[in-house]
Amino acid sequence: MRDRFHAAERDRYNLSDWVFSDLQQQNSLTRRLSAVATTTCSRLALSRLTLSSTPRFEFCYNFYPMARFQYVALDGRGQESTGLVEANSENEVIGQLRQAGYFPTGVYAEGKAPSRDGKAKRPRVTSLPALPKTARRRGEITLFQRRKVKTKTLMIFTRQLATLIDSGLPLLRSLNVLSKQERDAVLKRTTDALAEAVQGGSTFSDSLTQHPRIFNQLYISMVKAGELGGVLEVVLTRLAEFQEKAQKIKNKVLAAMVYPIIVLTLALSILSFLLVFIVPRFQLIFHEMLGDKPLPTITLVVMGASDFVQRNWAVIIGAIVALVIGIKVLARTPGGRAGIDRLKLRLPLFGDLMRKTAISRFSRTLGTLVTSGVSILQALNITRETAGNRVIADAISQVHDRVKEGESIVQPLETSGAFPPMVVSMIDVGEETGQLPEMLLKIADVYDDEVDNSVAALTSLLEPMMIVFLAAIVGTIVVALFLPLIGIISGLQQQS
Repeated sequence: MRDRFHAAERDRYNLSDWVFSDLQQQNSLTRRLSAVATTTCSRLALSRLTLSSTPRFEFCYNFYPMARFQYVALDGRGQESTGLVEANSENEVIGQLRQAGYFPTGVYAEGKAPSRDGKAKRPRVTSLPALPKTARRRGEITLFQRRKVKTKTLMIFTRQLATLIDSGLPLLRSLNVLSKQERDAVLKRTTDALAEAVQGGSTFSDSLTQHPRIFNQLYISMVKAGELGGVLEVVLTRLAEFQEKAQKIKNKVLAAMVYPIIVLTLALSILSFLLVFIVPRFQLIFHEMLGDKPLPTITLVVMGASDFVQRNWAVIIGAIVALVIGIKVLARTPGGRAGIDRLKLRLPLFGDLMRKTAISRFSRTLGTLVTSGVSILQALNITRETAGNRVIADAISQVHDRVKEGESIVQPLETSGAFPPMVVSMIDVGEETGQLPEMLLKIADVYDDEVDNSVAALTSLLEPMMIVFLAAIVGTIVVALFLPLIGIISGLQQQS
């Protein structure tokens, strides 16, 4: 038994010596085995040849080496990564990349990758996930499709995206999560398109530029600055805060203007109803009972207004529509827009509120952009486009031109006359101390409080004014109609 074991061991030693003693014999064996492997299976990979169960005599030899593949993939933040990997097939490469947390966009055999000049078509990557529905339906045509998103909806989207990325989720996965739970159809399609673009190798900011109706230049520039600085989640959080505060100020200004508009509309409706339906009935009564007797002056004025409205109601409605259209057309011209915005700032009650709102928007926009890493010149350009008032925008243009020439930001602000001295002084201090972004945000906070106070004061002032205005209109018509009735009643009493 022992002799038989030693004989087996000797045979193993002899076999090992036969394989590795001569390099020429080894090469010949390799060629023969490779030929066999190639004819039986074109992509066979036999990784180990065990010649002994004992670890001392265990070694490996490649019958057919694995293929080498070049890949192009995206990491969790959408950054492109390339490399070389050994595998049996393209599917295996894709699986390895996905397990490592990458999103493959191209897998090619070594030496067959397309050139980056855009002329060669990139080979199709097998076993990739199905495209979103938006990509499959790109050829469909939909009439009257809404293309914009409400400000509040976009604000919630930005806040949720910032929260997901800050929690550690990759950008692409965050977009997919938001797409699944989004109820707004337009934003859902846009989110799917963004995810598809990011998966295809585009940066997030480049993907946003494909949707200018939803994401303005401020949004895109801040995201691009966040990508370059590697602080996308921080910039998105600032952007969400900016949108929330801007929407808050906008709602307060609208709330201050809605009340007088409602009261004015109600007053005009009541006046039209009285002049068209009530006054003509009283006019017939006066004619039957008083004959040709003279009527009070105020009654004659009201009756004349009633006759004019009845005869020319179509002209009045046409004039109102023409006035509204004319103002809108005028607002689209540069000179007309500047004139209307200048008039807004000079209105008796609302001018001061609009100026404070514009200054708050200017300070917060510029401060947020500079804090996020956007250059001062680009930030001034974006702030000019989002100023909301032509007068303020022209002042920002002057500041941009002077800063481009190397001057300070303070002097052109003071020369424009559109900014109060307190704002100019605070910006001057911020520029001297190197804390301009922080000072701009502080100015925005101060003017947000000023807007709150102005809205409260304006509301408390407008309420009694609107009540008095409405009472004066209705009271004038009532008095004009009842003065002749008093004369008729007095005549009847004398007759009796």
